[in-house]
Amino acid sequence: MNRIYKLFKEKQKNILSVYFTAGYPQFDDTSVIVEELERQGVDMVEIGIPFSDPMADGPVIQQSGTAALNNGMSLKKLFAQLENIRNTANIPLIMMGYLNPVMQFGIEEFCEACSKTGIDGVIIPDLPFDDYMTSFKSLGKKYGIEFIMLITPETSDERIRLIDENTSGFIYMVSTASTTGAKARFDEKTLDYFRRIDAMRLKNPRLIGFGISNKTTLDAAFANAGGAIIGSEFIRLLSSEHSVETAVAKLLHKIGIS
Repeated sequence: MNRIYKLFKEKQKNILSVYFTAGYPQFDDTSVIVEELERQGVDMVEIGIPFSDPMADGPVIQQSGTAALNNGMSLKKLFAQLENIRNTANIPLIMMGYLNPVMQFGIEEFCEACSKTGIDGVIIPDLPFDDYMTSFKSLGKKYGIEFIMLITPETSDERIRLIDENTSGFIYMVSTASTTGAKARFDEKTLDYFRRIDAMRLKNPRLIGFGISNKTTLDAAFANAGGAIIGSEFIRLLSSEHSVETAVAKLLHKIGIS
């Protein structure tokens, strides 16, 4: 059973997924960060593939991607770093990145490498849904990889239902049409969007990402979906704290989990 299915079967609410950029702060930090997040109770981890033109990312993640590329990180090297990750990590692992590096690596080669490494799902924010349907969906099925699709407040109900019918794993609910980054709280318009999607009674579970950085925004995500995804705030802590262990602990304390 894919670990994503297993997680949502065992824990329907209050799931916490954390994103970080592979190769940041240091080139060799990838497996250390994955293992520490799991050790401190995070449910799922998203491993970011650094890219030179990350159009959906805010300044914090953009800067971490630039630093990771300067550290020498590449998709090939990332797979090498993760070669033995399943000896120490049991939680679902999602790889998140843009289409260009995947295309350069080779679509099928990428899916095969994900499968061999133990990656459970992939998020490609700039993957057109039509391309997913014609090329990626069958490869995901072949290699046991879930392609997770994003929806935003501007996504029509018709498109949301189409995504829901043709994907599995979970749906990534982007909280805002802007780029990633921390928010103090969600406004009423955003909460209305959360409630609208909840009322659609989709078959797939949902996680809310973009803008979650404190207990207020985390609680709002937990109340309106299966869980939340945090990225920028954790990367900010990775850059300021003296150890990965401290960065994880401070993140969990800030969002009210520990």
